[in-house]
Amino acid sequence: MPSAAIRRSGGDRAFDAFNYLVMILLSLTTLYPFFFLISSSLSALDVTLGSFSLLPRQFTLENYAKVLRNPAIGAGYVNTILRTVIGTSLSLLATFCLAWPLSKRSFPLRNLWTGLIVFTMFFSGGMIPTYLLVRQLGLIDTIWALVLPELVTAYNFVIVRNYMQTIPGSMEESAKMDGANDITILFRVILPVCKPIIATISLWVAVWHWNAWFDSMIYMTKASGQVVQLVMRRIVLEGSDQMTQMMAEMQRQGLVIAPEGLKAATIMVTTLPILCIYPFVQKYFVKGVMMGSLKG
Repeated sequence: MPSAAIRRSGGDRAFDAFNYLVMILLSLTTLYPFFFLISSSLSALDVTLGSFSLLPRQFTLENYAKVLRNPAIGAGYVNTILRTVIGTSLSLLATFCLAWPLSKRSFPLRNLWTGLIVFTMFFSGGMIPTYLLVRQLGLIDTIWALVLPELVTAYNFVIVRNYMQTIPGSMEESAKMDGANDITILFRVILPVCKPIIATISLWVAVWHWNAWFDSMIYMTKASGQVVQLVMRRIVLEGSDQMTQMMAEMQRQGLVIAPEGLKAATIMVTTLPILCIYPFVQKYFVKGVMMGSLKG
């Protein structure tokens, strides 16, 4: 009997309707804060939670103009982009160079080394020993203090290692028969077939570096070296001098701008760039996670 001709019971339709309702409510709960920030950032009036509207009242772009002209935001953007690019690139290189040999069953003491790395997922030295180590290495106020401590994470290592175990060994054997060495095999044979997991890990690492602010607050004593997320946090949560200066300058120009609008514009400016990356790696994301999931 064709599946199209199968009549669904009332209980099945009620269950589907309930699922749709729950998903719609979850979607609205997720999208509401985002639309609220957009509306607030484009409004010249003070927008509170109870006065939300999809269309901003007294539309203005002055909030974004003032935020983008803020020297602290510009310097923070440069530091964040530099950190994200360097951190993601080096993290991918180090993770794949570590995962590839440990994905081979012939590697000596393979399970021991893997177990030691996985052990760090549950136990670590803690914040104070890490800070002392970074300081003794002379990394304070350098980009390396933000990159090197999280260069390789055990979770990403396990995902990449398990993905590489699914690659047929015949590919490596064929390359060796053609005279390729290990470095050539890794970069010209193994990595080209690892695009899904490369995209997945790149997204995870890039988002982490873009959103991180706590390590910048600890390791960066100079304002010129702080990342944009830390600048945003101080503007939004602490009411820093930068917010006061922006408000005073706009008042001198005869512009009536609400503080909440400036805060919303700051959040949007620091959030939108990383959101634009998702559509380009989404097609690889599910495949990479499934292929690299834990399989014992």
